Amino acid sequence: MSQFFKDYENHVQERQALGVPPLALTADQAQEVVNLLQNIPAGKEEELLHLLQNRINPGVDPAAQVKADFLIGITQGTYNCAVISKTQAIKLLGTMIGGYNLQGLVDLVAQQGELAQEAADELKNLVLAVNIFDDIKAMAQKGNNYAQEIIESWSEAEWFTNKARVPTSLKTVVYKVNGEINTDDFSPAQYAYTRADIPLHATVMGGVLFENGPKEIADLKAKYNLPVTFVGDVVGTGSSRKSACNSLLWHIGNDIPFVPNKRKGGVILGQTIAPIFFNTAEDSGALPIQCDVSKLETGTIIEVKPLEGKILNEHGEVITSYDIQPSTLLDEYKAGGRVPLIIGKMLTQKAREFLGKSSLEEFSTFANPHITQAHKNQGYTLAQKMVGKACGVPGVLPATACTPVMTTVGSQDTTGPMTADEMTELACLKFNADLVMQSFCHTAAYPKPSDVKTHASLPQYITQRGGVSLRPGDGIIHTWLNRLLIPDTVGTGGDSHTRFPLGISFPAGSGLVAFAAALGVMPLDMPESVLVRFKGELQPGVTLRDVVNMIPLKAIELGLLTVDKKNKKNIFAGKILEMEGLPNLKLEQAFELTDAAAERSAAATCIQLGRETVEEYLNSNISLMESMIDNGFQDAQTLRRRINKVKDWLANEELMQADENAEYAQIIEIDLTEMTEPIVACPNDPDDVKLLSDVAGDRIDEVFIGSCMTNIGHFRAAAEVLKGKGQADARLWICPPSKMDADQLTREGYYSQFAAAGARLE
Repeated sequence: MSQFFKDYENHVQERQALGVPPLALTADQAQEVVNLLQNIPAGKEEELLHLLQNRINPGVDPAAQVKADFLIGITQGTYNCAVISKTQAIKLLGTMIGGYNLQGLVDLVAQQGELAQEAADELKNLVLAVNIFDDIKAMAQKGNNYAQEIIESWSEAEWFTNKARVPTSLKTVVYKVNGEINTDDFSPAQYAYTRADIPLHATVMGGVLFENGPKEIADLKAKYNLPVTFVGDVVGTGSSRKSACNSLLWHIGNDIPFVPNKRKGGVILGQTIAPIFFNTAEDSGALPIQCDVSKLETGTIIEVKPLEGKILNEHGEVITSYDIQPSTLLDEYKAGGRVPLIIGKMLTQKAREFLGKSSLEEFSTFANPHITQAHKNQGYTLAQKMVGKACGVPGVLPATACTPVMTTVGSQDTTGPMTADEMTELACLKFNADLVMQSFCHTAAYPKPSDVKTHASLPQYITQRGGVSLRPGDGIIHTWLNRLLIPDTVGTGGDSHTRFPLGISFPAGSGLVAFAAALGVMPLDMPESVLVRFKGELQPGVTLRDVVNMIPLKAIELGLLTVDKKNKKNIFAGKILEMEGLPNLKLEQAFELTDAAAERSAAATCIQLGRETVEEYLNSNISLMESMIDNGFQDAQTLRRRINKVKDWLANEELMQADENAEYAQIIEIDLTEMTEPIVACPNDPDDVKLLSDVAGDRIDEVFIGSCMTNIGHFRAAAEVLKGKGQADARLWICPPSKMDADQLTREGYYSQFAAAGARLE
């Protein structure tokens, strides 16, 4: 027996002991399979065929290239395989989604030989063929009937209509978790190093909140022989990590044919579903529904009626009803996710334009995204203008579905490997977003073996595609990404604190970040805006950090925010938090305010600043980017392009401002002169803010100064407070957000003061 089979069987058994399937094949393993398929050992036909069909990642994975080259070789007669005919090879190429499989199919269509029809039939159903649309169009223009047939099929969206209809009824059993379930419950941070290994990471789903969740879900499936619907009061708050959704779908979803270790589908019900989590579920082909869940308990048999917006009990009685939101949700579910639907619609639109057919909006196959029309004399908020500019229109109103251009995209290291996997599946070989940056801020301090591998491989993956990669130890993603921004543009990032102080960003899970980087646009259902308007002057002893906490304090006073999780009110949740009245803030200070919008569960945030402070920041950023190029940061061409665009903005652009007649879901006015003492957020809830006098005398065991919420000024101020006081009475951690800040504080002598206080320096 070949050594390959022995080694692979050992791997299978090791994974079985962990309760998970084997990993997808590497390129070397795929090559072994390909070699064996050309000289098959007795009795190994089915196993080898299974490995080739089902255990290799699609897209532009290195193993996918080995698979595609082999199958293309079979169609060309270069390779012979006893168990794969030329026709079967074409069908297998059609299961590979996109990437390395496409050129072989295109070549067969171009040859117009006996295999052209089979190749054309496969291309009709591949939405990632949008990448080779121009090749097919050129052939059609030259009279290639197969190419013409493909474009006709794309124009009629047969890639969509050929899929199974959305079922009229889904009978399931409920698994419910009461209270608030955040993404750290679904995907515990201490196991971040396993996130790219979806089945393995899913074994720790539940954390402390519902630690037996995986077993209890499996028991429900076995007991009732039904799929499980996940139900929660508040679902998916916290960070933007897609691994949370990946883990949940591993337990309630369905295998994706020909794609190893990944699942889609499944129903998720929540009284409230956090916006980023909702979007990630959409992208993953699940059915997220917000509805009244008070009558649902674990073990309840329900019948979900997707087309009717109703949920029935096992006696056929209506338990609750819901609106199908967004209007495209069922199309997304049918297509296998929002991402394939959007890409497929791009393909159909291109085909319809080429053939001179009616627009996509007039094409009745798809549900049209909602577009909110402005009423008379209605203006736009600052955020609405920024998103409008990215969509090529004056403004975008709430509830409008749009796809703004993503000018800046950020990826961090705990989700970076997943983002890279998603990019690979999208067949991304070159970023279409203007600037994509990868950081290594979450794992640099104490890397696990898997992190060390990521540090070695991910930078090249990013820079090969035209992105900018930081190095382990350089610092927190936002400290750098904020220095690369262009005012009044739109971006995203795979970290919930991606909250630009210039322009606006909509944080997202790794799947949507990959989509934004690869295609240069991102789907968005425009949220409503809440305006916080500041006036007056800061009083002695009150700092900008207190201004951050004034926002929840004022909202609590107005009855717009509650601390209690039960029947929680939060006016900011899922909305854009817009701020004005502090035009002279430095950009680092502005980021303190925008960054904290993540703690408000806001979908995004923006702040109106003055021209002078923005110009000062941009000129400093130009110098930084030039030094990055001088110090060997890649991709240098991308950095140079960004420098030129920032210079162009300085020479030719003005800052946007909200219209006076813009409308908001709520306006909150805060008079800074009324706040005469500091405000603190109490453990362990950033909404639980109190005046310092209310908690005076409470014991403090530990002090941490760090994270993306800090800038160099905080460390200077802390050092002055500590100066001459000797050892601190509480355990003190000092963690500057970037290598730049740490170096500057060292030069200024502050590290010696921290050491004298007994601080732990990280």
